[in-house]
Parts: sequence; C-alpha cells; structure tokens
Amino acid sequence: MAVVLIAGFLSAVLRIQERPRKMPPHTSVIHDRALRGAILSREGYTISRSNKTYEATVHARSIDPEKKELFIRLFAIYSGLSEKEVRQAFLDKKGHPKKGFVVLSKEIDASTAIQLKYLAYQLRRLHVFRSFPNKRGVQVLYGLDILENGEEREFQLKDTLTPVIGYVRSRNVGRYRKIYGVKGLEKRYEPYLNKTQDGLVRGMRDVIGTIIRNKSSLRIPRRDGYNLHLNVSLALQKYVEATLDRMKEETGAKEIIAAVMESRSGKLLTLASSERYDPAHITQADIPKLNAKFTEYPYEPGSVIKPLTLAIALDKNRVTPDTVINTYNGGPFHISKHQTITDDEAYDSLSATDIIVHSSNIGISQIAWRLSGAEFHKGLSAFGLGRRTGIDLSRELPGRIKPARLLERKPHEANQAYGYGMHATFVQLLRAHNAFNNGGLLVTPRIVDSVTDASGKKYRIDTPAPHRIIKPHTARQLHRILEKVVSEGTGVAAQYPGLDIGGKTGTAHITEHGHYVKKYNSSFYGFANDDKGHRYEIGVLVIQASKYHKYFAAQSAVPTFKAIVDDMVELGYLHPNLTPEQREAMLAKEKKRRAAARKKQQERTRQIKELLRRQREQMRRQERKNHTAPRHRRPAPIPARVHHKPRVYTPAPIPRRRTPHEALPDMF
Repeated sequence: MAVVLIAGFLSAVLRIQERPRKMPPHTSVIHDRALRGAILSREGYTISRSNKTYEATVHARSIDPEKKELFIRLFAIYSGLSEKEVRQAFLDKKGHPKKGFVVLSKEIDASTAIQLKYLAYQLRRLHVFRSFPNKRGVQVLYGLDILENGEEREFQLKDTLTPVIGYVRSRNVGRYRKIYGVKGLEKRYEPYLNKTQDGLVRGMRDVIGTIIRNKSSLRIPRRDGYNLHLNVSLALQKYVEATLDRMKEETGAKEIIAAVMESRSGKLLTLASSERYDPAHITQADIPKLNAKFTEYPYEPGSVIKPLTLAIALDKNRVTPDTVINTYNGGPFHISKHQTITDDEAYDSLSATDIIVHSSNIGISQIAWRLSGAEFHKGLSAFGLGRRTGIDLSRELPGRIKPARLLERKPHEANQAYGYGMHATFVQLLRAHNAFNNGGLLVTPRIVDSVTDASGKKYRIDTPAPHRIIKPHTARQLHRILEKVVSEGTGVAAQYPGLDIGGKTGTAHITEHGHYVKKYNSSFYGFANDDKGHRYEIGVLVIQASKYHKYFAAQSAVPTFKAIVDDMVELGYLHPNLTPEQREAMLAKEKKRRAAARKKQQERTRQIKELLRRQREQMRRQERKNHTAPRHRRPAPIPARVHHKPRVYTPAPIPRRRTPHEALPDMF
C-alpha cells in the first residue's frame, strides 16, 4: 500500500512539473507609439497636429466596496467626468453591476493621463484596491490602469484653411487607433505625415515589472511622421477668409474662392473659400463643403479665356495689338447659319487690344478664326487647360477643351474663344493667367514648401521647373493690355494708386440639365506688382451671386480682388509707390469709407433697437388687455336634488412673458 501511495504521489508531481504553467515572463516590453506629423503655416504656426489618447480601466472586483464612493468621487475630479458618468460605467446595458474589467473612459488626453497615473498611485496608498482570487484560486491585485489606446487629430484653428487642409479618420490596428487622411493635404501627403517608426523598450523585469536597463536590454527610439511646412501665410489667410465672408454676404453668392500666388515661384500664399468647416467636428450640413472647389469644380469660364485666345494669335503673328477688327456695331453677328452672337457694347470696329478691354465676343471670335483648329487646341493645351496642373491637393479634375477636329468648325472655335463650350478649374485659370505676369513662363502652384523629420532636417518638395508657353514679347503685350482693362475697361474697380494692377473679368452662364439658366459664375484673374519686385497673381471666383446685378464680375469679383490687394498692402506684401498727395487722398478715402461703414452699423443698431422697443410695447399692451378684459364664464349646471356650496372660480394667474431684452443676450 505504501509503495502504491508513493508511486501515485510521484506521478502527480511529475504531471505538475511537465504541465505548462502561466508564470509571469522574465522579460517585459514597453511600446512607445509614434505620432502623425504636424502641418505648419509659413510663419511656423501649427494648423493641425496629433496627440496621444489614453483609456482608464479598473477591475470591478478589485475596488473595496466600502471605498467605492471615494474612488468614484476622486476619479471624477481628476478626469473631469461627472460622478454620474463614472458610476454609470460600472453598470451594463441592463443596469446590472459589471464583474470584470470596466473601461471608465477612452478619450483621455496626455495631461489628464499624467494626473490619473498619480491618482492610481495615491489610491494604492489609501488601500482602495484589494486582492481577490482568480479562476485558478490565485490571489490577484489590480489597480487603476492608464493605457495608450490611440491618437487624435487636433485642429487648433478650427475652420482656417479648410477645405485645403482636409480631414482625417481613424482605424483600429489591434487595440490601437491610428489616424489617416481622407481629403486635402492630410491625404495628399499621407506618405510623409504617416512615415513613422514606433518606439520599443524590451529587457529583463524586476519583481514589480519595471524593465532593468542594462547592456542586454533593447531600445528602439520612436520616430514621428514628417512635419509639413506650407507656403500659406496664416495672417494673410485669415484676412482673405474674412474678406470672402463679407463679400459673400454683400453679393448673396453661394460660395467665393480666392488665391494669391507668387508669380515667379508658384508658391500659394493663400487659398481660401467662404465655405469652411471644423475638421474635428464635421456635421451633415458640412458635407457640401468638404470638396475643394479650387480643383474639383470645372466650370465654363467665359471672358477670362479671351486673353489666352489673343495671346495664341499674337504668338503665331496672326494679329498685332493694333490690328483693327470689324465688330458690326455690337451685332447680331452670325457665327453659323442659325447662330448669332452679340456684344454688350456697340462699336463699329475695335483694335485687338480694345477687344479685350471692352470684352467683345464678336472681335475675339474673328481673331480665333485666324487660327487653325489644331493651333488653337495646342495653344490652349500649352496654357494647361484640359489637363491637371500638378497642384498638391488630394484630388484634381482635368477639365475639358474641345478636340482639334471640332475647332476646325467656326461655331465651335468662336464659342471656345470667349470661354463657352469648355470646362476649366480655378487653379488652371490662375496658372494660365500668371504667365502674363511671369514673362510667358508657366509655373506649378504649390501649397507645401518643405517637410522636416523628427531631428529637424529639412527636405524640399520637388516641383517641375517653369517652362515657356509664349514668347516674352507676347507676354509683355498681354501685360499692357490687361493693365488697360483695369484703367479703362471692365476692371476699373481694381485700381490701386502706386501699384501695377491688371486683369480680366469674366461672367458666364451656368448650365442645368443641358440648358443655360439665369445663374452666373463671375471671376477676375489679375496681377498686383510693386516697385520693390513683388509680383503676385490673384484669382477670384464668385459662384452664383444672387443679389441684384451682383452677378456681374465688375460688381462682385473685382471688388473682392481690390479688397484682397488692400489686405496685402496692410500686411506688407505690397508697397505702393505713392506721392504725398496720393497718400493723403487714400487716407481720406479710407477714413470716409470707415465713417460710412460706422454710420451704416449705427443705423442698423438703431433700427434693431426701435424694432425691439415696438415689440416690447406691443407685448405690454397685450398683457394689460389680458388683465383688464372681463371674464365671462357660464356656471356649470347643477344637477337636481343636489345641495352643495357654490364653487368660487378663481382665474389662474397669467404667466408674465419675457420681453425681447430679457429673452435675448445684451446686444448693445
């Protein structure tokens, strides 16, 4: 019997020794997740950046029941949550207490995480946590754990530079939440922003789990993504966005977009829209604003194509600036057997220069007819129409111009000569017009200047070299013609003393369901230069202005252009060469404008006060009428053979209604 017992005991010991046991590992690993790179403005201000997020977990059974309320109160104080939210986390959907691990919060920022880690240490000292047996009967002790669970994107300036900046989404990689770009710069530069390397520390652990750092331990440093440094000036961007908001209200436009580009380098100092959104809190109403219309809204440009048509003809020596064209007193002029066109202004004949200055459809059509279809098509393609510009946004549509075989026909060539029957984007036209301010060279618009790695080393973004599309002499001729448009033609509202200003207006019908309707896109593309060597191309597109006569480019796009030039002068990008008399006249004009604006605001304030006073008086009269009006109430019939005391009717007090000044915040 003794032998049998000893054999059984030894076999049991042998089985226990051979059975794998879940012992704590001798080594420990600490992960240090890398973060997505930041996006910074020209001045170095942060526009978007990533921060780590943490989650707080605790085992429900590890909290001493007598000290649970203390735990809830302290965690609420340190985390910023309400006690009700913390208490609710310990209950399941049916309201029953949870028995396992409880996630108290998944959206904890880094500073709060540090405070909660300190709280976890203090709670251990206060013996808030207790040990309990697990499934194998081993006593275990859990505390408050603060763990990395992902990253979040922070947009500190809210809607600034949207939709150019784009937005992001998150996806889970294991239990960690990673960020990736969806639109705009966040998507276009995803390979740079997300070029990360997670950090790692691995080595032998001591009895409390701390890694022993010695020669045998492994450490891989964390490497965050590259930072983007933009050409966009934050100050100018904010000024222009405020200008577009004001002009949108004045014109009733659906949207206004604008850009300022350095003519020689192609650097975009601003790329702004009146339709913006907060990338961190996108709502249903923001969905139409997500697409960047700079490259994703091809439209029929209208008369802003006329300088391109003339430039192609001048470059081919088919006309000169002084060539006189018969314009038939404004038309109607037949471009086909059944199709006629007209001009807004009636002239018997105009020179090629005046055809642009007075925006003659009849004149520019006849100039285009001096070109073959292949020459016209090749010339427009050289200006970048019908193909992508290469701007660094996430999505760009190429637009469309008619093929050479169709341009051999006079109606098609005439229509395209004044900007109909084709589609171009805002950036394409900005780039094409810039050639007239850059000696005939075509540049590639760039939003991002460079990227830097975690060590601060800078890497320039490669851009295509400028290439010539027209002769320098032709570019100078068009430059002078566009100056005359501003001094004498449809762009007179863009004049600025002491600056070299030129450009071309365009007002074009919008098509709906294959038919032109009474809705218009208005645009102005021009340049603003000074004597200090600063040369800028500025573009403005007003989409569907609805107020009376504001759909004309001269009434919407040109004043917006002028306001942007004012902003650039104020911020020091342009330096007008003014005589003392001109300076005094400008100061007087600005003082008069500000006085008129102040008077308008005061009048509007007076009207609002008067309206509120009338509403208040009307409400008071109504209240007095309700209090003094006799109340006629028919007594209820008394059933027969019932004797009781008559019920005295007491009218319910009428609640006093709040006056407008009480209902609204203080406005004055």
